[in-house]
Formats: sequence, C-alpha cells, structure tokens
Amino acid sequence: MIGPMRVPSLYLDTSVIGGYFDDEFKEATRELWRRMEQGKYRFATSVLTEQETQGAPEEVRDLMRRTFDQPGRLLLLTEDAIDLAQAYLGASVVPPAYADDARHVAIAVVHGINVVVSWNFKHLVNLRRATAFNSVNLLQGYPPVSIVSPLELVYDDEEEESL
Repeated sequence: MIGPMRVPSLYLDTSVIGGYFDDEFKEATRELWRRMEQGKYRFATSVLTEQETQGAPEEVRDLMRRTFDQPGRLLLLTEDAIDLAQAYLGASVVPPAYADDARHVAIAVVHGINVVVSWNFKHLVNLRRATAFNSVNLLQGYPPVSIVSPLELVYDDEEEESL
C-alpha cells in the first residue's frame, strides 16, 4: 500500500521573496504562495536570505517574517554549506562576485532540500549552471539539486487542454 505523499520542500532565494511584489514576477510568485498555503509545498529559506532582505522595502521584509517565522524554515549557513559553496566557487560554477548564489544552493543541498527556486536566470536557473552545481555535488557526496523558477512549479500540475 502506498502511503500519503510527502510535501516537497522548496528553498526560496531572495529573488522569489522580492518577486512577490515585482510586476514582472508577481503572478507566478503569488500562485506559488497559494500552493504553499494549500499544503502542496513547504517553504524554507536561510539566514542569508534574511540578511539580503534587511534593506528591502517593508512589504518584502514583512512577507519574509510572515512566511518564515516558524521552526525549521530559516536554515543556517553551516560549515558544511560554506565548504560546499567554496567547492562551487573553486569549480567556477558562479563567479566569486556572486558567492551568495553559491551559498544559497549549498545551504539547500546541505539541509537536504533538493529544489531551489529562484528568478535569477543568469547565475542559478539555467541548464549549464545546474549541471555544474550537480557535478560538484556528485564529487562532494551530495545528491543532485533542481534549480527552477516559480513558473516551473505553478504550471507543473495543470491539466493539459485537449485539442
């Protein structure tokens, strides 16, 4: 007998928190939040995201507090995550100037979250970078990670219209 499905955990980077209020990204981002509120996803982020939103508009900081003010939703930047982020940088997965992008992925991976959600198409949500992150994960003994935009999550279970 098959038991109940486990609710997938998603690691949201800073761009998704801000995307909730951005005209270009808010429709898909707010749909992602609706799905979390319906119990389809569990959200997590990190102290790094908390730091990055400190200078954001009040509405972004308020969303951050409301969404992640529960135990287990605000992940720490551990020594293992720092080491994994350094391995990403050492393999030139992202440029050193964007080390925080490497840290976001490393925090998720080290904490066992295999889906990172971002609107950052330059350094995170693209095939070449995902392949590079996963090559390092394999070498370091970590499982693969999927790096997706909210669009890939909000349209993944819609019924296809019949022709």
